Amino acid sequence: MARKPAPDPAPVADFEQSLDQLEQLVEKMEQGEMSLEDSLAAYERGVGLYRRCQQALEQAELRVKLLSDPERPETAEPFPDAAGDA
Repeated sequence: MARKPAPDPAPVADFEQSLDQLEQLVEKMEQGEMSLEDSLAAYERGVGLYRRCQQALEQAELRVKLLSDPERPETAEPFPDAAGDA
């Protein structure tokens, strides 16, 4: 029986890189020294980065659900948050 290949770590690296770029872009925009055209281009780039991050998070969530119970991923429950809620 053939083994499944190990998951590619690229989505995690892509998420980290996209998040870093998004944070830098927001910081630059918050300085308020960009022209309107540059601000619009930066906003458009930011939306794209946000969507990439969101997609990576959704894929990670799905992987966790599948790892929790591959036969019934719908039964997965969220982890308690850092505040200690159960």
